[in-house]
Amino acid sequence: MNIDLSHRQSGSGHITTITYSREEKLNSLNSTGIKDLHQAFISLMNDEDLRAIVLTGSGPKAFFGGADIFEMSELDSKGAKEFITSLHKLFLAIRSHPVPVIARINGYTLGAGMELAAACDLRVSVDTAIFGMPEVRVGLPSVIEAVLLPRLIGWGRSNYLVLTAENISATTAYEWGFLENICTENNLDEQINAISDAIACSGAIAVRSQKALVGKWEQLSLEDSINAGIDAFEKAYKTGEPNIMMQPFLNRKKRK
Repeated sequence: MNIDLSHRQSGSGHITTITYSREEKLNSLNSTGIKDLHQAFISLMNDEDLRAIVLTGSGPKAFFGGADIFEMSELDSKGAKEFITSLHKLFLAIRSHPVPVIARINGYTLGAGMELAAACDLRVSVDTAIFGMPEVRVGLPSVIEAVLLPRLIGWGRSNYLVLTAENISATTAYEWGFLENICTENNLDEQINAISDAIACSGAIAVRSQKALVGKWEQLSLEDSINAGIDAFEKAYKTGEPNIMMQPFLNRKKRK
């Protein structure tokens, strides 16, 4: 298994880091790796003390260098459908996970790797990382979660990536809105910890509710999204969490 799970206490729970280790292949995703990653995310679904997940690739060169081209070169049409469907199921497990998933981007992020980052809720990258969607260069369209790119960076920029297969720098990816932050390699973990700690120090139920609500915003009409928010706001009070979380603020006001 090419997966390592590590845990760090934060706030009222813990942060889990999932590291995919296939460094000699730039952390490219083969069928085994896809299955193992999917299982790792599924195994954390019912962890009530989990506050956030950090996803990264091992080593300093690559986050995920794409799908394994050697395996793809041997696929027939049936195998191709099975391979790409399993990859989509992994991305869906990330997007539907109850807690936020943060992409810790430490290097090359290409093809399926860029889609994997897009499926995460937040993306923080080293300033030396390279991004791209090279599928058309090997005779394939960019599919499945490439559909998220226009939502993140717009249609024109998405078209540039998937039609030209040209790479872009981390700075460009940040300026286009794909990344939430860029930093030096030495500061990457500091940035990741700051974001995950901020999540862990917020209301655990509220954060899970917020992620679920954002997922609905992607699919519902404006009016239905607002109504879903009203329902979520009402349900929050039934949990008792607002009363607990507001108390420190109220106490500070009283002291003044």
